Amino acid sequence: MATTKDAQTETKTTEIEKSDAEWRKELTPQQYQVLRQHGTERPGSSPLNNEKRQGIFECAACGAKLFESEAKYESGSGWPSFFKPLDAGAVATTEDRTLGMVRTEAHCAKCGGHLGHVFPDGPRPTGLRYCMNGLSMKFVPKG
Repeated sequence: MATTKDAQTETKTTEIEKSDAEWRKELTPQQYQVLRQHGTERPGSSPLNNEKRQGIFECAACGAKLFESEAKYESGSGWPSFFKPLDAGAVATTEDRTLGMVRTEAHCAKCGGHLGHVFPDGPRPTGLRYCMNGLSMKFVPKG
């Protein structure tokens, strides 16, 4: 288990232990900026916004299964949005106090990669909106 620091300097435990150099080698510069440096892609820039096929959205860094296509919906936010993770342990959260506000950061429970944020304005049945960066995920179609 590796201990990493998130944007708020809280510690979290992850299953995957890699050096910064290893992450830089494995990820594109844009993925590295989002997943490892808590960045955000421009709204409307992800091809995953328009993904309508059945399948699974996985972490782009480690391949962990994060969301099913059935949980994806059009939020109008400009980022791929989901109302729940694939399972309760797939996506972990921490309090994010950057940018002068309090938000809930979502990260991959397996590798600690920054995925996006969770907001309490989503649809039923959860009322949550997992607002994810497309660069932090890859889509694997069913079949």
